[in-house]
Amino acid sequence: MPANLSVDRVSKVFPSRAGGPPLEALRDVSFRAEPGEFIALIGPSGCGKTTLLRIVHGLEPATQGRISFDGRIVSTPEQSRAVIFQGFNLFPWRTVVQNIAFGLEVRGDDPERRAQRVAEMIGLVGLLGFEHHYPHEISGGMQQRVGIARALALDPSVLLMDEPFGALDAITREKLQRDIADILARQPKTTLFITHNMDEAIFFSDRILVFGTRPGRIIEEVKVPFTRPRTVDVVRASRQFAELREHLWALLSQELAA
Repeated sequence: MPANLSVDRVSKVFPSRAGGPPLEALRDVSFRAEPGEFIALIGPSGCGKTTLLRIVHGLEPATQGRISFDGRIVSTPEQSRAVIFQGFNLFPWRTVVQNIAFGLEVRGDDPERRAQRVAEMIGLVGLLGFEHHYPHEISGGMQQRVGIARALALDPSVLLMDEPFGALDAITREKLQRDIADILARQPKTTLFITHNMDEAIFFSDRILVFGTRPGRIIEEVKVPFTRPRTVDVVRASRQFAELREHLWALLSQELAA
């Protein structure tokens, strides 16, 4: 089931290295994500978005503040929160099926249930016929589908996506965007989505959190006015899309110029 996610006044300071000053990555970041809500995080490179995602997942402790979901404090990774990375991060010695099954194996699912779940995910992400291929035998877009299927196989309540389309060519990116939108329409997840692409932030999101330059902080929360279900062509053809894109660009340009 989707979950309530709360980020409460989170700051992160990394200790000094080689005699340099400490690095303040995040400052006083707060927001809530309602069950099934899709929130995009956009901002300049190096403003702490990935650090925040790592804190939400439990991979990195906050210096101040706290993360909670469904009322429980987040301190370590759990399978209720899954990450889809920009890099495919697949095991090269495991086939498509074996990569998708990895998290289920770690969780201890019995073999029959695991096989059923993997077969369901294979169909969901369109990889029928490629089950026994190794990562080097399939395209980048297919490898990213494997990563998506591996995350969704665990049926997480929270989905954390760190530029999942960033390493793909434009055509593959467009196709995968449409496919993921369809998948999440059928299986809603509370989702945090890092991107530098304003078009996909608008298309996917219910809200967009715009981050300023380091230390990362939210400079504006932008609500996306489009109802669901959405189609890329209809959204991009609308006047609201152009106005929203221009507003986001103005915010980021002003921040970078400061």
